[in-house]
Amino acid sequence: MSKTALITGSTSGIGAGIAESFARQKYNIILNGFGNIADIEAQQKYLTDTYAIKTLYSACDLSKADQIDEMIKTAKSTFGCIDVLVNNAGIQYTEKIEDFPPEKWDAIIAINLTSAFHTIRHTIPIMKEKGWGRIINIASAHGLVASKNKSAYVASKHGIIGLTKVVALETATVNITCNAICPGWVDTPLMRKQVDDKAKTLGVSFDQALLDMVSEKQPSQKCATPHDIGELCVFLAREEAAQITGASYSIDGGWTTE
Repeated sequence: MSKTALITGSTSGIGAGIAESFARQKYNIILNGFGNIADIEAQQKYLTDTYAIKTLYSACDLSKADQIDEMIKTAKSTFGCIDVLVNNAGIQYTEKIEDFPPEKWDAIIAINLTSAFHTIRHTIPIMKEKGWGRIINIASAHGLVASKNKSAYVASKHGIIGLTKVVALETATVNITCNAICPGWVDTPLMRKQVDDKAKTLGVSFDQALLDMVSEKQPSQKCATPHDIGELCVFLAREEAAQITGASYSIDGGWTTE
């Protein structure tokens, strides 16, 4: 019997990589996120045609609790269960705290943290009904350490790790696990745009700007890839990972070792 994975923020970047990793393992995939509908339809077609699976797309706005509820209900009615939930969606804004717009704080906490609370609370009963489940929260290196001008993001990612631990304790006896993954720099289109902007500002090559940006935090001087994150998610969803719960895994090239 095929399994189903719901990945929030999966129409691009890290989330798209996670979705493909699960599709490769023959999971049916529920995609969620914003973007050009033609691109999303192409992503669905690629996954279904390449891996012979079924997909469902939800345009759920994760800042709306009622839409999250509806997304989970639709997923269950379509596939009968949600075996794996990956809370990946996230947004960012940088500014020193005295100038940080309160509406930006509220938006970041809503998407990065509160949405995970809602997806988890709706999904756990479905997993309990089946007697099996895996919850994976994509945190960040900033769930373990801080950086200047990122008060909301750092707070939300620290919160995700705390939420992960609580959920792990509450589900420890019912064959459900909950873990967090903490990426550092990851090679995504959004990250590449940051590098490109920096290269133009400094008048240096893309490769030099990339090295400068990554080296500042990541001792390996190399980015992880969405595929790297996806494959760790797949491992945590395996039967052999049944006793791994409440853990936070760094994929950050040594960023948080100090």
